[in-house]
Amino acid sequence: MTASHKDAASGLSRRGLLLGGAAIAATAGLSPFLTFRAEAKPSVGELALVPATPNPLGTIDKLFLLKGDPLASPIKAIVAEDGSAVPAAVLDEGERRVLRVLHFNDMHNHITDLHGKKGDTHRLAQMVKMVKEAKAGAAENESVLFVSAGDDHTGSVFDELMGWSPDEFIADASYRAYSAAGVDIAALGNHEFDRGAELLKKGKDVDAKFPLLSANVHSSAHMKRDEDYTAAAVADIKGLRVGLIGLTTNIDTRVGQPEDPTLAVERPIKAIKNVLPAVASISDVVVILSHCGYGIGKHTSGKAATEREIGDGDFAIAKIASKLTDKPIVIVGGHTHTELNTDGIDETNLMDGVLITQAKAHGAFLGDIAMSIAAGQGRKDWYSSVSLHGIKKSDVRVKSDDETYTSLQQAGDWDAKFKDGVVAPLLKVLEVKLAETIGMVEAGTLNKDATIASRYIGENALANFMNDAVVARSVTFPNGKVDFALFNATGLSAGVAKGPLTFKDWYDVMPYADAIHVATMTGAQIRDLLQNNVTRLLRPEEEEATDKSGFVSRGFLHFSSGIRYEIELGENAKSAKAVNITLNGQPIEDVLDMEFTMAINTYIALGAFGETWNGKPISGGVKGDIASMDLRALDYDHTGLVYRNEVIGYIRDQKTVTEANGASLDGRLAVLK
Repeated sequence: MTASHKDAASGLSRRGLLLGGAAIAATAGLSPFLTFRAEAKPSVGELALVPATPNPLGTIDKLFLLKGDPLASPIKAIVAEDGSAVPAAVLDEGERRVLRVLHFNDMHNHITDLHGKKGDTHRLAQMVKMVKEAKAGAAENESVLFVSAGDDHTGSVFDELMGWSPDEFIADASYRAYSAAGVDIAALGNHEFDRGAELLKKGKDVDAKFPLLSANVHSSAHMKRDEDYTAAAVADIKGLRVGLIGLTTNIDTRVGQPEDPTLAVERPIKAIKNVLPAVASISDVVVILSHCGYGIGKHTSGKAATEREIGDGDFAIAKIASKLTDKPIVIVGGHTHTELNTDGIDETNLMDGVLITQAKAHGAFLGDIAMSIAAGQGRKDWYSSVSLHGIKKSDVRVKSDDETYTSLQQAGDWDAKFKDGVVAPLLKVLEVKLAETIGMVEAGTLNKDATIASRYIGENALANFMNDAVVARSVTFPNGKVDFALFNATGLSAGVAKGPLTFKDWYDVMPYADAIHVATMTGAQIRDLLQNNVTRLLRPEEEEATDKSGFVSRGFLHFSSGIRYEIELGENAKSAKAVNITLNGQPIEDVLDMEFTMAINTYIALGAFGETWNGKPISGGVKGDIASMDLRALDYDHTGLVYRNEVIGYIRDQKTVTEANGASLDGRLAVLK
């Protein structure tokens, strides 16, 4: 506990956890939203307050889930069967309590980062050590809460334990590890749905010992609201009533998938307007777990190297929330991988008295908010400190006399019991798959630096190889060989070095859970696709000011070798042109009416969300209000095949990755200077 935490906690007294039914009736300030009846079945405009079992390794004494439809109308009442079970106010006017929220977001299954030379970075085990120390050092009336703001899946080899169908399921590594780590509650992020809601439900049922929240996800055929997740919850911790609301981005969640066509995500603003006043009425403080992104509309932060579409981000949520209640509110954010309040509160992140914070991503930090809350005083002087605790990286090659030694992970920096008892068994299952050599890399142009540097600005050797591999493998597709394949630049996350290529090496290249969808397109449609694509190029005049290691979220696409074209840059993006286009060697003008098949990865087939292949204006900092081509309307054959698996299959067949089998720059795309 920091000095400011101790100061805020000193002198506080505890009056008890809950009041009985008789005492509740006599308690001043009983929420006008709260009513009691024999059966707590909510009608429209109501949420039912239902007792639930908290994570036994967490800190919540009593947990209540708020069940009902948060989107049909504003919530006018919270109903409960038994008044004696309601988390009643226990603080006198002006009495202070401390809530310490320890948080992370966008872990993307980076429970432990594996590295053959530097050693493994035990990210979650380091967090567990910090959380245990915070709990052990907490004052009598200090409440500690440990939460995730979503995107706990997709991004590391641990994803493979989920499989691709319920029959293949082994474990939900993130939820199993979080349960053992003492995570109290988590929001649903957009990447939770990458492998489908059916698998998410399986992982939740088997491995999650904590509740999942989202007030704006709805209508899934597999993940049922009020059964598998709820809009909100109220946690009683040492008598402090903490309201929690979950929100999920409606921009980047994979809706419209064939196996769950009714899954939808409403605007976060609608959900927060409907739900927050009621939740705040029975809470001392409200924590909004917002997997919606830092900013509003189009914004640049975190993993975005240029503007990306955020929509109803945390700025919009904060502005609305501040007007709906005078209770203390914090927004624990996610989605944009933004590092906020590293060394204390940044005033720009305090909007109308509502605090916004976020802890970057991939377990880089453990966020820490300590709030000193005075009952009945609203948001006046209600927080004491905000910070991020860095998670140390590993490099076992560095000697103890090196000046960087103490900044690196050393024995004692992690919770050994958690690492050995929870993470090690998961790794044991993965061991064989991780270490499997799938081929040899002989081409020397596919390393990470070369791949990352070129993915947004022109032809890319690794993308060439991947797309050509899918075309070659398509001879085994259900409906036969495809003519062409494409893949988005942001999906290339790493490169590969010369030498043995393991399953893990290739997983790092393309960690996202993309299936293959085969679209039928005319030559004219492909021409229009290419013309739309050239406006998304990171232009030469933009390169110097752009960190190409970040996400340039414009939806720039790479293609297989059957598509060749040149880009005339023009004066700006709007005037750029795709010229000298040929399809399988034929000039585009000769094949405008012919039909071709194109293998498209899931992300792009679903419209690319914030990267806009959905009819909306192209984002990512592209000026000129250029409308995107809507690829969702194409006629698709949903193969059920996984893009990454097909590329791996090609590598296994070929045994080597060489320039001769596609790992080269062949001039299929030329940017004319």
